[in-house]
Amino acid sequence: MHHRIGGRKLKRKTDHREAMLRNLVTSLIVHERIITTEAKAKELRKLADRMVSLSKKGGLAAIRQADSIVRSKEALGKLFKDLGPRFKERNGGYTRSIKYKTRKGDSAPMVVMEWVEAKIGSSAGVQQKSS
Repeated sequence: MHHRIGGRKLKRKTDHREAMLRNLVTSLIVHERIITTEAKAKELRKLADRMVSLSKKGGLAAIRQADSIVRSKEALGKLFKDLGPRFKERNGGYTRSIKYKTRKGDSAPMVVMEWVEAKIGSSAGVQQKSS
């Protein structure tokens, strides 16, 4: 039976999938905007929202829980000093995914994943070709 088993496998083993999602959430925290596939973005949203909720709580236990997921001390500091206070008034839905284009090799739908309340004029930008 397949009851109460959530999430996508993303054609990866468990260890690889967890490591990939940890790397994605760390990159999202550091750069504030990343380009990834739609399926990965949907899984990333769950983990990113959980990290922001921990940063809003603050406290040593929350820092240690987030440290077990986030890969760098730089990202952990930014999470608790910048993102937590930024989303203090928001009750959820901290990320947005915007459809971007399809990947050339396998036509996978790509999305731009970013924080809802992005800083204006931040250095984290998506380079697009002008036509």
